[in-house]
Amino acid sequence: MFRRAVTLLILLACMGLSAHALAVAPNLGPSPPATQEQVAALTQAIKDAQTSGDNAWVLVSAALVLMMTAPGLVLFYGGLVRRKNILGTMMQSFAMMGLITVIWAVVGYSLAFGAGNGFIGGLDHLFLRGVSLMPNPNYGGTIPEQSFMIYQLMFAIITPALITGAFAERVKFSSMAVFLCLWSLLIYCPMAHMIWGVGGILNYANAAARWPVFDFAGGTVVHITSGVSALVCALYLGKRAGYPREDMQPHSMVLSFIGAGMLWVGWFGFNAGSALGAGPLATSAFVNTQFAAAAAAITWVITEWLQNGKPTALGAISGAVAGLATITQASGFVQPMSALAIGAIAGVVCCFMVFRVKRFFGYDDSLDAFGVHGVGGTMGALLTGLFAASSINAVFGKNTAGNPNPAGAIDGNWHQVVNQVVGMGIGWVLAIAGTLVLLFLVDKTMGLRISAAEEAQGLDLSQHGEEGYVLN
Repeated sequence: MFRRAVTLLILLACMGLSAHALAVAPNLGPSPPATQEQVAALTQAIKDAQTSGDNAWVLVSAALVLMMTAPGLVLFYGGLVRRKNILGTMMQSFAMMGLITVIWAVVGYSLAFGAGNGFIGGLDHLFLRGVSLMPNPNYGGTIPEQSFMIYQLMFAIITPALITGAFAERVKFSSMAVFLCLWSLLIYCPMAHMIWGVGGILNYANAAARWPVFDFAGGTVVHITSGVSALVCALYLGKRAGYPREDMQPHSMVLSFIGAGMLWVGWFGFNAGSALGAGPLATSAFVNTQFAAAAAAITWVITEWLQNGKPTALGAISGAVAGLATITQASGFVQPMSALAIGAIAGVVCCFMVFRVKRFFGYDDSLDAFGVHGVGGTMGALLTGLFAASSINAVFGKNTAGNPNPAGAIDGNWHQVVNQVVGMGIGWVLAIAGTLVLLFLVDKTMGLRISAAEEAQGLDLSQHGEEGYVLN
């Protein structure tokens, strides 16, 4: 009886509180329509949120690409040379971080991305004049132009650094620095402008471009130019003393392994960052980067295993880098299964170039810059034309029915393969001719190659007066 009374009192109290709440509650009618000011404020808030997200991803990607040079490439190349040359080899890449940064700020960015003609940018951004914290619609409409500028700087740094792998252990530091600075201005900047710059003759965003080339993250701009220039350097300078008779095995595969791992991770910034935003296209490039690197590492190791009887660590990391170099151009244009195919092809072909072709012709591409980057970039250009899919990147817009126009041969646009061949050919010609001219000029004015005595002593002591390892 007592329990029923208590329950009844509680129910009555709750009913009383509810009635009171209803009595004092305001009269909730339909909400008034949003004002134009409120709509504008909401639109701006959404735009600001997108800008913040995209800008954060681009800045993180810039840091990842810089990490590819140091410590990534520095360790990768440093471990592959002989012990007496490790500091000299590391300094060649590290020097680019300083020298190219200054050149880029003064004139390089303007030549690559300023308004000019179809071949080279103008001087409107000299000393970064007009490069502000506001977006430039031509180069990423949701990020500050300074973010785009600093991101592209990281590409300009690593590209000449890749060339140093071809002439490792035999070039003067001073001559190397002058040559690569000139190379950056006269070869890299024009190629970047032609493919990525406003009005570039190969820029697919340029409606007047006769041969629109697909190069999402630098397969032609970075890998073809550096790889082909690397081959020219190797041929011009000649072989290292004792090559190929003497044993010139890598002195530390551990360092190279760590460097390769950093290159792999950094490449996500290289490729996915080139979407210039944190959207689905960045996801596509990210996935394709991983798939191609993995496939190439596997096929290189299998190919090497069949040829030489053992799978090596050097083969695994070389294969991964070959896959990364080859997918760079296609990363924002192809389906994931196409990326696997591209990587698998890259591992086999680049391995064949390094083990068979180089040995047959006898040239001393010391760290296989051409065999990996030049060949990988060239294959990537062609395979992008084959596998580019409008479902990933509708670069040519939509037809009257609202469907994306075909992108590559897989969509039915075989002419894109022709465009890719033209872009590839221009990259090869510019790299060969420009590199030969610069090598000749620097050689005749400063001398390129160290003396036989300095080569025997090693770059560390002869060029820098230091030793990488002091073993007492």
